[in-house]
Amino acid sequence: MCGRYASTRAPADLAGLFDAHWDPGEALAASWNVAPTDPVWAVLERADRDGGAVERRLRPVRWGLVPSWAKDPGVGSRMINARVETVHEKPAYRRAFTKRRCLLPADGFYEWEAVPATDRAKAYKQPYFIAPEDGAPMAMAGLYEFWRDPAVLDADDPTAWLTTCTIITTEATDAAGRVHPRMPLALHRDDYGAWLDPTRHDTHELRALLHTPADGRLAVRAVSTEVNSVRNNGPRLLDPAGGAAPAPPE
Repeated sequence: MCGRYASTRAPADLAGLFDAHWDPGEALAASWNVAPTDPVWAVLERADRDGGAVERRLRPVRWGLVPSWAKDPGVGSRMINARVETVHEKPAYRRAFTKRRCLLPADGFYEWEAVPATDRAKAYKQPYFIAPEDGAPMAMAGLYEFWRDPAVLDADDPTAWLTTCTIITTEATDAAGRVHPRMPLALHRDDYGAWLDPTRHDTHELRALLHTPADGRLAVRAVSTEVNSVRNNGPRLLDPAGGAAPAPPE
């Protein structure tokens, strides 16, 4: 499960890190509390309409995949994650898996651990921020899809199209597994090109790229409970909570 993450790097920096073209007219604010249905940055490759050349782009999309055949874009709020074990088989994802893959840059992601009530305090959920130990950006494996709004008659009208995405998740590893059994699957830099290549369609080859996220080197720390509300944002959300990281299972 990945239901919240942080993405604070400037688009110019992301474009450089992922060797992608970015239109300065497209802008998103830094967010320490990215939530489902928010606009997010995605790195993807598509053929140019005029010349047909494949171009790598950094562009905003909405988090929560809406299949092209969906009647209502509201279904996207329930399709924020796709399990790596079944993503190539599920009707909502299998076509995008073979044709429309992307990377979703993140600083790290959040998971929660339930803290039971005591005589002195109510039960609550303690958030943890999980990120690569070296501070490098995570390139979460994702899929994207286009949805055509039938209410807009002109197909050339930009408002006629909605571009959405989902994050592929896997079994949690290392410290992340102490908090939650699932986590986003981050690709290794060496696999970016193969994953994004729109000419690759072989399911077995693509699935082979989805292996140990962040090479298992993840750090986890308790952070402010302010992140529990999607209304809160800002760097203070990553302030240490004062609690220790969850102990590994015995």
